[in-house]
Amino acid sequence: MDRELWRLLYRAIQRAAKKVGWHGGQRAPLFSNRLIVAMYFWAAWHGRPLSWACRPSSYGGLFRPRKLPSVSQFTRRIKSEDCRRILELIHDQFARNWLPCPMVYMDGKPLLVSPVSKDRDAKRGRICGGFAKGYKLHALVSENRRIVVWSVMGLNVDEKTVAREALLTHLPPMTSDSLILADSHYDSAPLHKDTIEPLGLCLLNSLAGQQHVREGGRQPRKLRQMGRSRSELVQAWEQHPDLTRFLFKHRNEIDRAFGVLCCTGGGLGTALPPWVRTLPRVRRWVGVIIIIYNARLTLQERLKTRAA
Repeated sequence: MDRELWRLLYRAIQRAAKKVGWHGGQRAPLFSNRLIVAMYFWAAWHGRPLSWACRPSSYGGLFRPRKLPSVSQFTRRIKSEDCRRILELIHDQFARNWLPCPMVYMDGKPLLVSPVSKDRDAKRGRICGGFAKGYKLHALVSENRRIVVWSVMGLNVDEKTVAREALLTHLPPMTSDSLILADSHYDSAPLHKDTIEPLGLCLLNSLAGQQHVREGGRQPRKLRQMGRSRSELVQAWEQHPDLTRFLFKHRNEIDRAFGVLCCTGGGLGTALPPWVRTLPRVRRWVGVIIIIYNARLTLQERLKTRAA
């Protein structure tokens, strides 16, 4: 499985690097973009820092480059625009975000650092059971559990803000009856009115203030103020609670996707590795872990097809 997964990833890296090309100058570099990105994947897959990837002893028969850059060269090159574009193309390939999605799940996952960390980008925010310091992964997961759109922000950034500015505006193609499922953190009249309605989407979330809804949700003035999308949601919870609750149970699929993302090899734990600090590095590291996760799903589908 690991051998086939690496071959699948490496072929994707080769295709993306060939498509992007080289834009760092007239002369071709000693170490290609393909090698730099492959080394970064190798380090993330094994959960090791970038300095580890620059040692010949870190490689085996599955992947063994002839020459390796220095640590400074490697860290400088992986931040280049060419490498960033290569990672985007690989993500798009395995996420399959060009396919229509009848159902999408939206949620966030904390990525914590030490409370005494000096990381200037890590922020304090609320988590389940208290407060912590770190970042948060905001993700849209398709019905086949692929992470199609994601964003990493500080832990203090509101989930509704990220959904409005980074997630919902980059959705894959949605059909007329597509549904977005989210929890009560996304229960916001401005989110429904300013983003969901203009995009023609349907967001089903649990209501944050059930008592408030029972007291004032049926008043026509209140319904008009909150907009058409959320007023229809309130009426659905009041008039058809069993059906709405049955549909809302599918939201648990994103929890299962996050569970697989954390538990498999090269996965993403609750706490970030000590060498992954500052927002650009965290985003790059998380992006590669998500690519490995999506690639593993692609490989599993191919193996099932062969077995059938």
